[in-house]
Amino acid sequence: MVSARATLLTLLGEVVLPRSDKGAWTQTLVSALEAAGVEEKNARQAIARLGDRGLLTGARIGRRVRWRLTPHAVELLSTGAARIYEFGSSNQRWDGQWLVVLCPVPEEQRAKRQQLRTELAFCGFGFLPGGAAVCPHVDREQAAHDVLKHLGLVDLAVVLRAEPTDLVPSAELVQRAWDLDALAASYRRFISAFDRRRPRTPVATLAATIELVDAWRRFPFVDPELPDEVLPGRWPARRAKQLFDARREEWTPVARGYFDEMDDLDLDSRRAPDKRRHPTGAVAANTGHGGD
Repeated sequence: MVSARATLLTLLGEVVLPRSDKGAWTQTLVSALEAAGVEEKNARQAIARLGDRGLLTGARIGRRVRWRLTPHAVELLSTGAARIYEFGSSNQRWDGQWLVVLCPVPEEQRAKRQQLRTELAFCGFGFLPGGAAVCPHVDREQAAHDVLKHLGLVDLAVVLRAEPTDLVPSAELVQRAWDLDALAASYRRFISAFDRRRPRTPVATLAATIELVDAWRRFPFVDPELPDEVLPGRWPARRAKQLFDARREEWTPVARGYFDEMDDLDLDSRRAPDKRRHPTGAVAANTGHGGD
């Protein structure tokens, strides 16, 4: 099922953020979300809810409402966009050191135990049998400290920098701490979904762009970016990253151009984009706009 809120956030970050000074009409946002599979009712609810959360601010102009990103939204989306676009680009050599968090949370605080696991996983930690959390990025030490302080677990925790012995080498630690098969399968599904996809119209390109970024943005939450030295050969993340960059470079200018054209329409005259002429040279679909 398509999540209206998540899809709207992707649309805002990929298409609206670069033109945040202009904003967008309600109907432009609704039509773009409909192209990506979100029903009109759900699209309007998502817009209203982001307004309630202080991420969008609306100004009524006649019968229509024009939405703009708030400063908080610009900061949030800019940070998210940087993480999404840069993810998978690191080629730094690994020094073989691990960051280890030992924190045996007692049974009476098991809710915190799950919180700890969730928050450390978000920081790129995996978990060994017995509960030790490990991460090959020692520069995330402060992030681990912040999690432990936030949960009030500092008195129970020990944080170490360590190197494994030959008994259980790093490659074996990785196999024990992460489900690499499931992660590889996710990357292969991404490649299968977008490798041969060739949208033929601007509206289809807008939809494809939203789906591309929406699919890719999930990987920073599940992939700890393990060093090449401990990954299996022919690791599919590299191919997936190349594909993401290539498709985004190809599709995004068309998607943004089409969005701009929709937003420039005189909605009161009920005109749709001209089927015969489009700034990209492609055929535009009639999206049937009405008023807000």
